[in-house]
Amino acid sequence: MRRLRHWGPGLLLLSPSLILLAVFVYGLIAWTTKLSVSDQHDALGSKGFVGLENYKNLFTNDIQDRFTHSLKNLLIFTVVFLVGTMVFGLLWAFLLERGVRAEGFFRTVYLFPMAVSFVASGVVWRWLMNPVTGDGAGGINALFAAMHLDFLQNKWWTNPTWGMAAMAMPAIWQLSGYVMALFLAGFRGIPAELKEAAAVDGASTYRLYRNVIFPQLTPVALSALIIIGHMSMKMFDLIMSVSGPQWLTEVPAVYVWQTLLTSDYAKAAAISIVLLVLVALVIIPYLIYTNRAEKNS
Repeated sequence: MRRLRHWGPGLLLLSPSLILLAVFVYGLIAWTTKLSVSDQHDALGSKGFVGLENYKNLFTNDIQDRFTHSLKNLLIFTVVFLVGTMVFGLLWAFLLERGVRAEGFFRTVYLFPMAVSFVASGVVWRWLMNPVTGDGAGGINALFAAMHLDFLQNKWWTNPTWGMAAMAMPAIWQLSGYVMALFLAGFRGIPAELKEAAAVDGASTYRLYRNVIFPQLTPVALSALIIIGHMSMKMFDLIMSVSGPQWLTEVPAVYVWQTLLTSDYAKAAAISIVLLVLVALVIIPYLIYTNRAEKNS
């Protein structure tokens, strides 16, 4: 009875959220997993259990190696996205931390893109990255033409060589401000005593940031990488808004949607579970690291 009185009110308060989480998150994950090992490739229903055959077909019997192609696109997108957001986010946070006039204005400017939906920004960036060159150029290509820099015009996301890298540009623009906020909070959270001690020891500005401040930002950088990394793996709406369902820019999330349009539910479920595993490979080690760090602190 004592335990019930101690834990009962808290469990009662959390029970609605726990039930919803169990049904609509873990329950649907279990249902998707079950569907991925079935042979339900049409709307008529499943005929039986096929084990890992759907997963094997994704990597071996997929038409034109479509799934592996989407994974390569996702890898390129993720790498460019991570590098871009981390570089710009850290640079902006560093400039604000060094002290600039109208800091509040610049923070607002950098964070504003986060308030825009991926669909809205995708529509704008579709126009900005207009692939037409020459006299009919628009967007950024038209700007290059007006500046007599026609040699910089290119086909952006329709370029078969680096189209996915160009596709990461809107995502970098939209989330660099978020990374900036994380790093700026990290800068402001460093005790002033550490900086003063380094100054007393005669450390130069370079040594101060290299040996004192930047090492303190390692947890912030790790958190930013995890958050941005898992967002890139699930990217769907931005890519669909910019390029639509194109082969050149297809990623697993878009492939799932197109597979569902053909009612191949088992294949779509298998792709979804592969994506879930990829995200888990990023998230779970971070959660373990964070949990251990909290216990040791």
